[in-house]
Amino acid sequence: MAAAFFYSVAVATVAVALLACPAKATELAVLRNGFSIRHEHRLVMGTTTRLFLGADDSSFTDVPTAEITGYEKDLTSPPPVTLDSHLTVQAPLGAPKLGSVPAKSVPAKSPIGVNEVVNSASATFHLDPDLVNSVIHAESGFNSHAISPKGARGLMQLMPGTAGQLGVNDAFDPQANVDGGSRYLRELLERYNFDLVKALAAYNAGPERVDQYQGVPPFRETRAYVARIVHEYNTKKIAQEKEARRKQPAAKAASKSPSHTAHAAKPAAAVIASESSH
Repeated sequence: MAAAFFYSVAVATVAVALLACPAKATELAVLRNGFSIRHEHRLVMGTTTRLFLGADDSSFTDVPTAEITGYEKDLTSPPPVTLDSHLTVQAPLGAPKLGSVPAKSVPAKSPIGVNEVVNSASATFHLDPDLVNSVIHAESGFNSHAISPKGARGLMQLMPGTAGQLGVNDAFDPQANVDGGSRYLRELLERYNFDLVKALAAYNAGPERVDQYQGVPPFRETRAYVARIVHEYNTKKIAQEKEARRKQPAAKAASKSPSHTAHAAKPAAAVIASESSH
């Protein structure tokens, strides 16, 4: 399909052609960082390529054209696209590979309400929503259509085998994916006595590796992954503590005990252990 439009100005008329290259079957757009995005058809708009995620044009992702290295036929059966309308993905300019997509992949507002999905799953499995959001951030950058080079899919990057064990039939469905990923994270926390570091390492590298090395495996990717999530989660908790203290009356703040002040700086592992057991 091809389309063209003309924008007239007082001095001159500039013609800009928008070339659409519809795919006859579902394809994967391969990005420079090694990840891929499933789409039904695409529209090249100069420096930006719009990847339509469904048969209609109501759901799409905008990706810098320079970040796409090529296209491949998708040999798997395409999932139904019902969410993520008008999702915008920024270019992953040199971001490190942690989890499945770079941290700079930032989605625009979408009607699915990711916060509601996270809050619901967190309540079901007794997790802190901030922790689940930090995992999603590291895993997929909140792109529910993310596919890692190893085949992990969706917001919490579930491998097909893991998704099957968790009863997740469609890993690209945000609700099903986050429910499954949250359940798995909770199981790992219980398995390692709420040691968040070990649980995150197992989420990334597999519990077999954590058991083998009796802790975080000596893999650069896994260690960076764990450090990133723990740092982000701790930052959120400390910021919340500071904001809570700021809103308290000056007299009450002055009478705080040292033990309460120290609580703000508790490591994430300690915080999640106490909160998750409730």
